[in-house]
Amino acid sequence: MKRYASLFLLAVILISSAIGLSKDSTSTDTVSPLPGTKSSNDFKHKELNIAVFQGGYGPEYWDEIVSEFESAYPGVKVNMTNSPRIGDVVRPQFVAGNPPDFLVVLDTEQSGLITSLVKEKGLQDISDVFESKALDKDQLLKDRVLPGMLENTRFSPYQDGKIYLAPFNAGPLGLIYNKKLFREKGWKLPETWDDFFALGEELKKEENFLADKNGGKTKRALFTYQGIYPNYLEEIMYPSLANAAGIDHLKKIFAYEPGSFKTDAVKKVLDIFAKIGAEGYLMDGTVDLNHTQSQTDMMLGKAIFIVNGTWMENEMKNFPREEGFEFGMIPVPVFNKGDKRYILTSYEQFSIPVRAKNPELAKEFLKFLYTNQSVKLFAEKSNGVFALKDAKELSKPYLTPGVYEMFSAYDGATSIVQDWKAIPKGSKSDIRTELFKNAITPIMTGKMTTDQWMDSVENSFTQIQSEMAANKQ
Repeated sequence: MKRYASLFLLAVILISSAIGLSKDSTSTDTVSPLPGTKSSNDFKHKELNIAVFQGGYGPEYWDEIVSEFESAYPGVKVNMTNSPRIGDVVRPQFVAGNPPDFLVVLDTEQSGLITSLVKEKGLQDISDVFESKALDKDQLLKDRVLPGMLENTRFSPYQDGKIYLAPFNAGPLGLIYNKKLFREKGWKLPETWDDFFALGEELKKEENFLADKNGGKTKRALFTYQGIYPNYLEEIMYPSLANAAGIDHLKKIFAYEPGSFKTDAVKKVLDIFAKIGAEGYLMDGTVDLNHTQSQTDMMLGKAIFIVNGTWMENEMKNFPREEGFEFGMIPVPVFNKGDKRYILTSYEQFSIPVRAKNPELAKEFLKFLYTNQSVKLFAEKSNGVFALKDAKELSKPYLTPGVYEMFSAYDGATSIVQDWKAIPKGSKSDIRTELFKNAITPIMTGKMTTDQWMDSVENSFTQIQSEMAANKQ
């Protein structure tokens, strides 16, 4: 496998304008294993313990798919734990040597659980799952997955030709905005960073202030983000690095190449974050807010842009907003008009711990999740799209107009994924901590310079390279 094969175009995930929005269909598929696959009787009287990150897609899909799995496999019992802090919840089970059998946890989840398991070689090789046939069609599972994905370091972290994490969903990550507000104000969506900051100046005019119910007016901010979870800002960071420094240079950064994070092009990107904080473009109080607080404030019109993914509509469906709020998404701006635009693609992951007690049942559950029945259910209950070739067509009767609109952010943009090389076992470095958690708040509040930010990341690169060299000895 080529280490960086999937960093380039993943054009198959682009959602075309031809997708329909009819909601008349309902999911009626049932799973009947094909000849040659295991019988449901092979798993009778077994229990499967699964741990699920409860994020923007909500719990409804998981509640129902677990029930359907138990129905399809009589005698099997699934014990599910779900939580927004699932990594912290299940970590004691790993320490005790009794981990869940199946994980639905992203490698960028705040606890760092998956990152730790990758470092410690704590995940099972699940290549055999993808070399086997799907449960509901005569096709190898690997041939259903979006091209280039299984070769990526997020699923094959050691680049040894084996798969340790399985793709869940796929979708664009960009700047969310209120289409209705932009339409009413006649604002043009920013293509360049100069356009972006010029719009910030427009917001200082009283005619663009936010009016409250008592007739008072306050200035709308240009931007907010999920303050205590600064990793969301990767949605700006990586596409902007690709724009300013080029794809080849971004590869060097993802490989921790010394000197790659201390260049004029990188500084140009980091200066964007500093400018947002220093020149009054950030919504007041942002750095102390969690994800739902900042997202609510944005939907109420206190800020006109926020970074996020397509799950935001489902996650915030019960939260207040400006009247008539319409979800829209654009790629992050570029530095020069006419530059190639990049957009980060989100992938969540499934995995099976090495010490799982029922790994074969966990693999069967994984295959069940890749059935048409499951793909449609995820779209219906969570407004999301699986990372499979035919998922967008299977999902289209269930997607809301808002989610459909956000997928159009791919139009005219090049999709990239974060592709960090695996860190050696026992490493003391956490590159995402240095990139975001330790830097964003100080940068936004003027307590750190971008030069210091570059030096901090470069120090981590040096440490990681030293550990990688020692690991080869």
